[in-house]
Amino acid sequence: MKIGLIGLPGSGKTTIFNALTRMEAPVAAKSNGKAEPNVAVVKVMDERVTRLSEIYHPRKTVYATVEFADFTGSAVDAGKGSTFSASAVGTIKTMDALTVVLRNFDDDFSGPPSPLEDLRHIEEELLLSDLIVVETRLERIDKGNHRGQRSEAVAREEKVLRKIQERLNENRPVRDIPLSPDEDRLIRGFQFLTGKPMMVVLNSDENRYGKSVLLLEEVSRSRTVIEFAGKFEMELSRLDEEEAVLFMEDMGIRESAYLRLTALAYETLGYISFFTVGSDEVRAWNALNGDTALDAAATIHSDLARGFIRAECFSYRDFLSCGTEKGVRDSGLFRLEGKEYRVRDGDILSIRFNV
Repeated sequence: MKIGLIGLPGSGKTTIFNALTRMEAPVAAKSNGKAEPNVAVVKVMDERVTRLSEIYHPRKTVYATVEFADFTGSAVDAGKGSTFSASAVGTIKTMDALTVVLRNFDDDFSGPPSPLEDLRHIEEELLLSDLIVVETRLERIDKGNHRGQRSEAVAREEKVLRKIQERLNENRPVRDIPLSPDEDRLIRGFQFLTGKPMMVVLNSDENRYGKSVLLLEEVSRSRTVIEFAGKFEMELSRLDEEEAVLFMEDMGIRESAYLRLTALAYETLGYISFFTVGSDEVRAWNALNGDTALDAAATIHSDLARGFIRAECFSYRDFLSCGTEKGVRDSGLFRLEGKEYRVRDGDILSIRFNV
Protein backbone atom coordinates (compact mmCIF):
# COMPACT_ATOMS: atom_id res chain seq x y z
CA MET A 1 0.00 0.00 0.00
CA LYS A 2 1.43 3.37 -1.05
CA ILE A 3 0.14 6.58 0.56
CA GLY A 4 1.20 9.98 -0.75
CA LEU A 5 1.23 13.03 1.52
CA ILE A 6 0.38 16.21 -0.36
CA GLY A 7 -0.45 19.76 0.68
CA LEU A 8 0.39 23.43 0.36
CA PRO A 9 3.76 24.86 1.42
CA GLY A 10 4.05 25.05 5.19
CA SER A 11 1.21 22.60 5.87
CA GLY A 12 3.52 20.29 7.81
CA LYS A 13 3.66 17.34 5.40
CA THR A 14 7.20 16.41 6.44
CA THR A 15 6.33 16.78 10.13
CA ILE A 16 3.46 14.33 9.62
CA PHE A 17 5.74 12.05 7.58
CA ASN A 18 8.25 11.96 10.44
CA ALA A 19 5.51 11.28 13.00
CA LEU A 20 4.22 8.37 10.89
CA THR A 21 7.58 6.79 10.06
CA ARG A 22 9.95 7.76 12.92
CA MET A 23 12.21 9.24 10.26
CA GLU A 24 14.09 12.50 10.69
CA ALA A 25 13.58 14.10 7.29
CA PRO A 26 14.52 17.81 7.40
CA VAL A 27 11.52 20.03 8.09
CA ALA A 28 11.67 23.26 6.09
CA ALA A 29 9.48 26.30 6.56
CA LYS A 30 9.16 26.60 2.79
CA SER A 31 9.55 24.24 -0.12
CA ASN A 32 13.20 23.75 -0.97
CA GLY A 33 12.44 22.79 -4.57
CA LYS A 34 13.64 19.22 -4.08
CA ALA A 35 12.07 17.01 -6.74
CA GLU A 36 12.27 13.65 -4.97
CA PRO A 37 9.81 12.84 -2.19
CA ASN A 38 10.84 11.53 1.21
CA VAL A 39 9.92 7.83 1.22
CA ALA A 40 9.74 5.27 4.04
CA VAL A 41 8.33 1.75 4.27
CA VAL A 42 6.77 0.91 7.63
CA LYS A 43 5.52 -2.41 9.01
CA VAL A 44 1.82 -2.85 9.77
CA MET A 45 2.14 -4.16 13.32
CA ASP A 46 -0.71 -6.68 13.31
CA GLU A 47 -0.97 -8.61 16.58
CA ARG A 48 -2.36 -11.58 14.63
CA VAL A 49 0.93 -11.96 12.78
CA THR A 50 2.81 -11.77 16.08
CA ARG A 51 0.61 -14.47 17.62
CA LEU A 52 0.89 -16.77 14.59
CA SER A 53 4.66 -16.39 14.68
CA GLU A 54 4.70 -17.36 18.36
CA ILE A 55 2.76 -20.54 17.49
CA TYR A 56 4.60 -21.63 14.32
CA HIS A 57 8.12 -20.45 15.25
CA PRO A 58 8.96 -19.74 11.59
CA ARG A 59 12.40 -18.90 10.28
CA LYS A 60 10.96 -15.65 8.99
CA THR A 61 8.05 -13.39 10.01
CA VAL A 62 6.85 -10.83 7.49
CA TYR A 63 4.34 -8.11 8.35
CA ALA A 64 2.37 -6.23 5.72
CA THR A 65 3.85 -2.83 4.93
CA VAL A 66 2.75 0.69 4.11
CA GLU A 67 4.92 3.00 2.03
CA PHE A 68 4.59 6.69 2.86
CA ALA A 69 5.80 9.31 0.38
CA ASP A 70 6.11 12.95 1.41
CA PHE A 71 5.99 15.13 -1.68
CA THR A 72 8.05 17.99 -0.31
CA GLY A 73 9.18 19.05 -3.78
CA SER A 74 5.65 19.25 -5.21
CA ALA A 75 4.71 22.43 -3.44
CA VAL A 76 5.36 25.00 -6.15
CA ASP A 77 5.85 24.86 -9.88
CA ALA A 78 7.67 28.16 -10.18
CA GLY A 79 6.27 30.61 -12.68
CA LYS A 80 3.22 28.50 -13.56
CA GLY A 81 1.07 29.05 -10.47
CA SER A 82 0.60 25.32 -10.10
CA THR A 83 0.69 23.51 -6.77
CA PHE A 84 2.18 20.33 -8.24
CA SER A 85 5.15 20.11 -10.57
CA ALA A 86 4.89 17.86 -13.61
CA SER A 87 7.52 15.51 -12.20
CA ALA A 88 5.68 15.28 -8.88
CA VAL A 89 2.37 14.48 -10.60
CA GLY A 90 3.95 11.52 -12.36
CA THR A 91 5.06 10.05 -9.03
CA ILE A 92 1.85 10.93 -7.19
CA LYS A 93 -0.05 8.87 -9.78
CA THR A 94 1.71 5.73 -8.56
CA MET A 95 0.20 6.10 -5.08
CA ASP A 96 -2.72 3.92 -3.96
CA ALA A 97 -4.21 6.74 -1.90
CA LEU A 98 -3.59 10.43 -1.23
CA THR A 99 -3.51 12.16 2.13
CA VAL A 100 -4.01 15.92 2.04
CA VAL A 101 -2.30 17.65 4.98
CA LEU A 102 -4.03 20.89 6.05
CA ARG A 103 -2.35 23.50 8.22
CA ASN A 104 -4.24 24.29 11.43
CA PHE A 105 -1.59 26.33 13.20
CA ASP A 106 -0.19 29.86 12.96
CA ASP A 107 2.77 30.32 10.65
CA ASP A 108 5.18 33.27 10.40
CA PHE A 109 5.16 33.08 6.59
CA SER A 110 1.48 32.37 5.93
CA GLY A 111 -0.31 33.82 8.95
CA PRO A 112 -3.47 32.31 10.51
CA PRO A 113 -4.61 28.94 9.15
CA SER A 114 -7.38 28.57 6.56
CA PRO A 115 -7.74 24.78 6.19
CA LEU A 116 -11.03 24.79 4.26
CA GLU A 117 -9.65 27.23 1.71
CA ASP A 118 -6.43 25.22 1.43
CA LEU A 119 -8.44 22.03 0.84
CA ARG A 120 -10.48 23.73 -1.86
CA HIS A 121 -7.27 24.89 -3.55
CA ILE A 122 -5.71 21.40 -3.49
CA GLU A 123 -8.86 19.76 -4.83
CA GLU A 124 -9.08 22.29 -7.67
CA GLU A 125 -5.47 21.54 -8.62
CA LEU A 126 -6.15 17.79 -8.68
CA LEU A 127 -9.26 18.33 -10.82
CA LEU A 128 -7.32 20.59 -13.21
CA SER A 129 -4.52 18.03 -13.55
CA ASP A 130 -7.02 15.31 -14.49
CA LEU A 131 -8.88 17.61 -16.86
CA ILE A 132 -5.66 18.40 -18.74
CA VAL A 133 -4.99 14.67 -19.14
CA VAL A 134 -8.52 14.05 -20.47
CA GLU A 135 -8.48 16.98 -22.88
CA THR A 136 -5.03 16.05 -24.20
CA ARG A 137 -6.15 12.49 -24.90
CA LEU A 138 -9.41 13.66 -26.54
CA GLU A 139 -7.44 15.98 -28.82
CA ARG A 140 -5.34 13.03 -29.97
CA ILE A 141 -8.45 10.93 -30.53
CA ASP A 142 -9.99 13.74 -32.62
CA LYS A 143 -6.86 13.93 -34.77
CA GLY A 144 -6.93 10.17 -35.27
CA ASN A 145 -10.62 10.29 -36.24
CA HIS A 146 -9.92 12.93 -38.90
CA ARG A 147 -7.24 10.65 -40.32
CA GLY A 148 -9.66 7.75 -40.52
CA GLN A 149 -8.07 5.89 -37.60
CA ARG A 150 -11.26 5.47 -35.59
CA SER A 151 -11.86 2.02 -34.07
CA GLU A 152 -14.50 0.51 -31.83
CA ALA A 153 -12.08 0.42 -28.86
CA VAL A 154 -11.16 4.09 -29.32
CA ALA A 155 -14.84 5.01 -29.66
CA ARG A 156 -15.59 3.38 -26.30
CA GLU A 157 -12.64 5.17 -24.72
CA GLU A 158 -13.76 8.50 -26.15
CA LYS A 159 -17.26 8.03 -24.79
CA VAL A 160 -16.13 7.45 -21.21
CA LEU A 161 -13.54 10.26 -21.41
CA ARG A 162 -16.19 12.74 -22.53
CA LYS A 163 -18.35 11.63 -19.62
CA ILE A 164 -15.42 12.25 -17.25
CA GLN A 165 -14.63 15.59 -18.90
CA GLU A 166 -18.19 16.78 -18.30
CA ARG A 167 -18.09 15.79 -14.63
CA LEU A 168 -14.64 17.28 -14.03
CA ASN A 169 -15.91 20.57 -15.47
CA GLU A 170 -18.66 20.37 -12.85
CA ASN A 171 -15.94 20.03 -10.16
CA ARG A 172 -16.78 16.38 -9.54
CA PRO A 173 -13.80 14.06 -8.85
CA VAL A 174 -13.43 10.87 -10.87
CA ARG A 175 -13.93 8.75 -7.73
CA ASP A 176 -17.53 10.09 -7.50
CA ILE A 177 -18.44 9.33 -11.12
CA PRO A 178 -20.51 6.14 -11.55
CA LEU A 179 -18.55 3.92 -13.95
CA SER A 180 -19.27 0.41 -15.13
CA PRO A 181 -16.54 -2.24 -14.74
CA ASP A 182 -15.81 -1.94 -18.49
CA GLU A 183 -15.53 1.86 -18.27
CA ASP A 184 -13.27 1.57 -15.24
CA ARG A 185 -10.93 -0.78 -17.14
CA LEU A 186 -10.77 1.63 -20.08
CA ILE A 187 -9.52 4.54 -17.93
CA ARG A 188 -7.43 2.65 -15.37
CA GLY A 189 -4.18 3.40 -17.16
CA PHE A 190 -4.67 7.16 -16.78
CA GLN A 191 -4.31 6.87 -12.97
CA PHE A 192 -6.47 9.94 -12.42
CA LEU A 193 -5.53 11.82 -9.25
CA THR A 194 -9.16 12.50 -8.31
CA GLY A 195 -9.93 8.82 -8.87
CA LYS A 196 -7.72 7.82 -5.96
CA PRO A 197 -9.10 7.37 -2.43
CA MET A 198 -8.40 10.54 -0.48
CA MET A 199 -7.93 11.17 3.22
CA VAL A 200 -7.46 14.48 4.99
CA VAL A 201 -5.15 15.13 7.95
CA LEU A 202 -5.91 18.25 9.93
CA ASN A 203 -2.47 19.18 11.28
CA SER A 204 -3.17 21.13 14.47
CA ASP A 205 -0.92 22.72 17.04
CA GLU A 206 -1.20 21.73 20.69
CA ASN A 207 -3.52 24.65 21.49
CA ARG A 208 -6.00 23.77 18.73
CA TYR A 209 -5.84 19.97 18.94
CA GLY A 210 -9.15 18.47 20.06
CA LYS A 211 -10.92 21.83 19.77
CA SER A 212 -11.77 21.86 16.07
CA VAL A 213 -14.99 19.83 16.17
CA LEU A 214 -16.95 22.07 13.81
CA LEU A 215 -14.09 22.20 11.32
CA LEU A 216 -13.73 18.42 11.36
CA GLU A 217 -17.49 18.03 10.88
CA GLU A 218 -17.38 20.34 7.87
CA VAL A 219 -14.54 18.43 6.22
CA SER A 220 -16.05 15.02 7.04
CA ARG A 221 -19.25 15.75 5.12
CA SER A 222 -17.61 14.66 1.90
CA ARG A 223 -14.13 13.41 2.89
CA THR A 224 -12.46 11.05 5.36
CA VAL A 225 -10.63 13.17 7.92
CA ILE A 226 -8.45 12.67 11.00
CA GLU A 227 -6.75 15.20 13.28
CA PHE A 228 -3.09 15.05 14.30
CA ALA A 229 -1.07 17.27 16.57
CA GLY A 230 1.72 17.01 14.02
CA LYS A 231 4.70 18.64 15.71
CA PHE A 232 3.82 17.10 19.09
CA GLU A 233 3.34 13.64 17.55
CA MET A 234 6.63 13.90 15.65
CA GLU A 235 8.35 14.48 18.99
CA LEU A 236 6.41 11.56 20.50
CA SER A 237 7.68 9.25 17.76
CA ARG A 238 11.24 9.87 18.97
CA LEU A 239 10.53 8.75 22.55
CA ASP A 240 10.52 5.22 23.86
CA GLU A 241 7.09 3.60 24.18
CA GLU A 242 6.59 4.10 27.92
CA GLU A 243 7.48 7.80 27.79
CA ALA A 244 5.31 8.35 24.71
CA VAL A 245 2.24 6.79 26.36
CA LEU A 246 2.44 9.22 29.28
CA PHE A 247 2.54 12.27 27.02
CA MET A 248 -0.20 10.85 24.77
CA GLU A 249 -2.52 10.50 27.75
CA ASP A 250 -1.98 14.15 28.65
CA MET A 251 -3.06 15.18 25.14
CA GLY A 252 -5.93 12.70 24.93
CA ILE A 253 -4.21 10.72 22.14
CA ARG A 254 -5.03 7.00 22.40
CA GLU A 255 -2.80 5.59 19.64
CA SER A 256 0.22 6.70 17.64
CA ALA A 257 -0.26 8.72 14.47
CA TYR A 258 0.99 5.74 12.47
CA LEU A 259 -1.58 3.32 13.88
CA ARG A 260 -4.45 5.78 13.45
CA LEU A 261 -3.64 6.67 9.86
CA THR A 262 -2.91 3.08 8.86
CA ALA A 263 -6.27 1.92 10.25
CA LEU A 264 -7.98 4.78 8.41
CA ALA A 265 -6.16 3.89 5.18
CA TYR A 266 -7.25 0.24 5.38
CA GLU A 267 -10.84 1.39 5.92
CA THR A 268 -10.74 4.02 3.16
CA LEU A 269 -9.13 1.74 0.56
CA GLY A 270 -11.20 -1.28 1.60
CA TYR A 271 -8.15 -3.38 2.44
CA ILE A 272 -8.18 -6.59 4.44
CA SER A 273 -5.38 -8.93 5.55
CA PHE A 274 -4.96 -12.64 4.95
CA PHE A 275 -2.11 -14.84 6.14
CA THR A 276 0.14 -17.67 5.00
CA VAL A 277 1.75 -19.78 7.70
CA GLY A 278 4.34 -22.53 8.13
CA SER A 279 7.69 -23.38 9.64
CA ASP A 280 9.52 -21.40 6.95
CA GLU A 281 7.47 -18.23 7.08
CA VAL A 282 4.47 -16.50 8.62
CA ARG A 283 3.39 -13.60 6.42
CA ALA A 284 0.58 -11.05 6.20
CA TRP A 285 -0.74 -10.00 2.80
CA ASN A 286 -2.90 -7.05 1.80
CA ALA A 287 -5.99 -7.67 -0.32
CA LEU A 288 -8.99 -5.61 -1.35
CA ASN A 289 -12.29 -6.47 0.28
CA GLY A 290 -14.05 -8.61 -2.33
CA ASP A 291 -10.89 -10.13 -3.79
CA THR A 292 -11.19 -13.79 -4.71
CA ALA A 293 -8.98 -16.73 -3.80
CA LEU A 294 -7.51 -16.43 -7.29
CA ASP A 295 -6.66 -12.76 -6.63
CA ALA A 296 -5.04 -13.77 -3.35
CA ALA A 297 -3.00 -16.45 -5.13
CA ALA A 298 -1.80 -13.85 -7.65
CA THR A 299 -0.82 -11.54 -4.78
CA ILE A 300 1.43 -14.28 -3.39
CA HIS A 301 2.92 -15.33 -6.75
CA SER A 302 1.77 -15.32 -10.38
CA ASP A 303 2.54 -19.07 -10.68
CA LEU A 304 0.03 -19.84 -7.93
CA ALA A 305 -2.70 -18.04 -9.85
CA ARG A 306 -1.70 -19.60 -13.18
CA GLY A 307 -1.85 -23.14 -11.81
CA PHE A 308 -4.58 -22.59 -9.20
CA ILE A 309 -6.45 -25.74 -8.11
CA ARG A 310 -7.93 -25.00 -4.69
CA ALA A 311 -7.36 -22.83 -1.64
CA GLU A 312 -7.07 -24.53 1.74
CA CYS A 313 -8.65 -22.09 4.15
CA PHE A 314 -9.47 -21.54 7.81
CA SER A 315 -9.90 -18.40 9.88
CA TYR A 316 -7.46 -16.95 12.39
CA ARG A 317 -10.23 -16.81 14.98
CA ASP A 318 -11.13 -20.49 14.52
CA PHE A 319 -7.45 -21.43 14.67
CA LEU A 320 -6.99 -19.68 18.03
CA SER A 321 -10.20 -21.23 19.32
CA CYS A 322 -9.17 -24.77 18.30
CA GLY A 323 -5.50 -24.38 19.19
CA THR A 324 -4.03 -26.34 16.26
CA GLU A 325 -4.64 -26.99 12.57
CA LYS A 326 -5.68 -30.53 13.53
CA GLY A 327 -8.24 -29.04 15.90
CA VAL A 328 -9.59 -26.90 13.08
CA ARG A 329 -9.96 -29.99 10.86
CA ASP A 330 -11.55 -32.07 13.62
CA SER A 331 -14.06 -29.28 14.26
CA GLY A 332 -15.08 -29.18 10.59
CA LEU A 333 -13.82 -25.64 10.18
CA PHE A 334 -11.15 -26.42 7.58
CA ARG A 335 -12.38 -25.60 4.06
CA LEU A 336 -11.41 -26.13 0.44
CA GLU A 337 -12.41 -23.12 -1.64
CA GLY A 338 -12.45 -22.48 -5.39
CA LYS A 339 -11.31 -19.54 -7.52
CA GLU A 340 -14.41 -17.43 -6.85
CA TYR A 341 -14.26 -17.64 -3.05
CA ARG A 342 -14.26 -14.14 -1.52
CA VAL A 343 -11.35 -13.87 0.87
CA ARG A 344 -12.24 -12.61 4.35
CA ASP A 345 -10.15 -10.56 6.74
CA GLY A 346 -8.16 -12.95 8.93
CA ASP A 347 -8.28 -15.92 6.55
CA ILE A 348 -5.28 -18.26 6.64
CA LEU A 349 -4.70 -19.62 3.13
CA SER A 350 -2.61 -22.30 1.48
CA ILE A 351 -2.87 -22.45 -2.30
CA ARG A 352 -2.86 -25.80 -4.08
CA PHE A 353 -1.52 -25.33 -7.59
CA ASN A 354 0.04 -27.16 -10.51
CA VAL A 355 2.13 -25.43 -13.17
